[in-house]
Amino acid sequence: MELGMKEKGTYTYDAASLGEVMLRLDPGEGRIRTTRSFRVWEGGGEYNVVRGLRKCFGMKTAVITALADNEVGHLVEDLMMQGGVDTSLVKWMKTDGIGRVCRNGLNFTERGFGIRGAKGCSDRANTAISKATPADLDLDYIFGELGVRWLHTGGIYAALSEQASETVIEAIKTAKKYGTIVSYDLNYRPSMWSAIGGQAKAQEVNKEIAKYVDVMIGNEEDFTACLGFEIEGQDKDLKELNVDGYKKMIAEAVKTYPNFKAVATTLRTVHTATVNDWSALCWADGEIYKAKDYNGLEIMDRVGGGDSFASGLIYGLMTTGDAEIAVNYGAAHGALAMTTPGDTTMATCKEVEAIMGGAGARVQR
Repeated sequence: MELGMKEKGTYTYDAASLGEVMLRLDPGEGRIRTTRSFRVWEGGGEYNVVRGLRKCFGMKTAVITALADNEVGHLVEDLMMQGGVDTSLVKWMKTDGIGRVCRNGLNFTERGFGIRGAKGCSDRANTAISKATPADLDLDYIFGELGVRWLHTGGIYAALSEQASETVIEAIKTAKKYGTIVSYDLNYRPSMWSAIGGQAKAQEVNKEIAKYVDVMIGNEEDFTACLGFEIEGQDKDLKELNVDGYKKMIAEAVKTYPNFKAVATTLRTVHTATVNDWSALCWADGEIYKAKDYNGLEIMDRVGGGDSFASGLIYGLMTTGDAEIAVNYGAAHGALAMTTPGDTTMATCKEVEAIMGGAGARVQR
């Protein structure tokens, strides 16, 4: 498939993300409500993708975000540096001592086990990036002077505030003006939209954004809630996935938005919090390709699995231009990422390609 990406030598970054990066507080195998200690990670729906592109796939990436200039903000920065993502585009915003002006987001997340599902409790209102305007981020400098081959952003950032919705649209338009490919993960979270207009507002914002997107990513709930596409015959609890229904939904989305060069959706059946069936679909050039099935996938931490799918998909599209190969990179990378703790990948490209080729879980010595 032909994406029309920038030629080598015309850009500083292979990829950049636009979105919020939070401090994740993880109680490990315990519960948020009873723990006496947390392990900290960095994470964010958009950031996780470029971190995967850098750490697993070796691409040069940057994060476009804003952080409150205090000790927590610099802890988040330090964690991002360990992930290899360029933090020079971070906008540092002044704050007062209690976060009235702006603050950094916190995300308390427990992993779940067996019949107990994973649970998240975010504390992210009034954050620096939710208040950032296009002028704060200097978009013409980033996309025009520095140059970015691929921008990834998503619906979590768009839902942070009305300002965030406006900023993401302006950022995508600016990226397109300078020839940057744009991918967008719908990533619908009902709780985040509830205070700014609910599902109706989510559809208003995401339908506008969709007009400028080259590669659209999401799952069944995302496409339904954000863009209004339904899967006929799909049971509400997704206990048995109607793959043909997914394919029809993708075909309808492509017809509505002819600017889409690729559309990808993850396929997940949740048997328990720690055992899922996992796969994915990708449409490109009039064909729909299905990734290898990972049935009975044993999961340590499912948070970030979809983001790692997105980074594998993007890597495959950027390096091979083959949607079938790309969707398999995505599914394999997402599967591996869910076998380790934290939001972000701990896999290597070699491991991803081995899983794509059918490698088992025997010990390697």
